[in-house]
Amino acid sequence: MAQQETSFRDLQLDEVKKLIDDGYDVVDVREDWEWNKGHVPGARHVVLSSILANPTGQKFEDQTIFVCQAGERSAVASEMAVALGVKDVVNFRGGTKAWKDAGLPLDKP
Repeated sequence: MAQQETSFRDLQLDEVKKLIDDGYDVVDVREDWEWNKGHVPGARHVVLSSILANPTGQKFEDQTIFVCQAGERSAVASEMAVALGVKDVVNFRGGTKAWKDAGLPLDKP
């Protein structure tokens, strides 16, 4: 069976860090309590349920990286963004857990 082509990129920590340095927008889709424990510096917080409830209510820039805890919820958000016409969408596979495990700093509100 052929692998299905995704319309967003699924990238790991090292590649995501380079894209952040290149100016990509970062959107954290975790719940409020998770966001409050720490998030990727410079990220914007948009809870996944709010995207699903009102997909056109959010504005996402081209060149956006979606992040959650491990990469599952952000994959759903990435799919939604592509469906809304956002170009160059990236899902951060490994998410905030990978960021924290690598010893990188987390911002807290």
